[in-house]
Amino acid sequence: MDFRVIKDTADYEAALVDVERLVALDPAPDSRDAEALELLTILIEDYEKRQFPFDAPEPISAIRFRMEEQGLRQKDLVPLLGSRSRVSEVLSGERALTLPMIRSLANGLGIPADILIGGRTVDSEPKPFDNKDLNWSRFPIQEMRRRGWLTANKKHPIEDLVREFITTAVNVPAAALYRRRFHGAAITERTHYSIIAWSARVLTRAAAEAKRVGRFEPAKLTAEALRELAHLSTFEQGPRLAIEFLAQRGIVVIVEPHLPKTHLDGAAFLRDRDHAVIGLTLRFDRVDAFWFTLLHEVHHVWKHLSSVEDAFVDRLENAEPDDFREKEANRLARETFIPRAIWRRSPAFLAPSRENILQLADQLNIHPGIVVGRLHYETGNYRSFPDLLRTGTVRRQFPEARFA
Repeated sequence: MDFRVIKDTADYEAALVDVERLVALDPAPDSRDAEALELLTILIEDYEKRQFPFDAPEPISAIRFRMEEQGLRQKDLVPLLGSRSRVSEVLSGERALTLPMIRSLANGLGIPADILIGGRTVDSEPKPFDNKDLNWSRFPIQEMRRRGWLTANKKHPIEDLVREFITTAVNVPAAALYRRRFHGAAITERTHYSIIAWSARVLTRAAAEAKRVGRFEPAKLTAEALRELAHLSTFEQGPRLAIEFLAQRGIVVIVEPHLPKTHLDGAAFLRDRDHAVIGLTLRFDRVDAFWFTLLHEVHHVWKHLSSVEDAFVDRLENAEPDDFREKEANRLARETFIPRAIWRRSPAFLAPSRENILQLADQLNIHPGIVVGRLHYETGNYRSFPDLLRTGTVRRQFPEARFA
């Protein structure tokens, strides 16, 4: 098979034929056919990005969609934009967005900055943090108390209670926590301490769960195993089944609501050499959001984690991250559910309809909401087929998470 950059329609069609043939063979992981399939997929994706670009949604449309999704009214944007009149002027298109407004909306609503400014990137991913010198007073102490993570103790300063919570929660030498390197779009100067606190809470809960799961071995994760995981999405209790599936492979999954203003979707850690941990916030209570976030973090565990000192914390609205590991996790998650060669030629993509979406979902043995989520991502139209997303059905499967 001749591998080269795809330059025209003829090359593209030939590559699609080769991919369909390889997909039908269902090659064993790490085989020559599996490697050929992965390489062809990358070449096809590169060509399609150059030939079939999708327009990003307009800034105002993106803001209105996020307001509708989160149940926000105009008054809820006042803290982000400054006044009721300014909110009204922005939403009506009478006032252009300034750079401070863009930053505020990006942080407050989780809308990628490049969408708010029409495609020009203003901020790249921040450098990973190194926790050598923590300021204990900067942790979200009141929220940690409200959630029952800290108990009042007049004999000890609150900073000592926070330190004890953080250092004992992880059950690893404290120095490893302080040195933990956080990677991902969710970690910023503003969210740093909240991310550490949330991570400690997830790892605390994971410690109890680790006793009932097997030993984590990366070899237990294969492309075939992850396709099997994706197929669990067809079940009503699929999210719970997925957690049991991963527990059998030494991966503990903890659902813990995100702390305010972090806009965190998921995270991946190595708690120790024998156990990997995935944290999910279910910030968006939709079937597609759950499954994509889960598979994204599973691919981090499989491909990118090699030390307890590393962690990936993700805010997945950042559709085109700078970090190659985030790009790879996104691509592999999408391919696990819907191989691009199949997607681009499917009626669900070419002529979206309820019937075509259900047909593709049935063909691939995945939940139709995942097909809708892919369609939303690639077209920028987030309003189509909302009933198939099963909004509001995931969180209720995790009463232990205590969503407010």
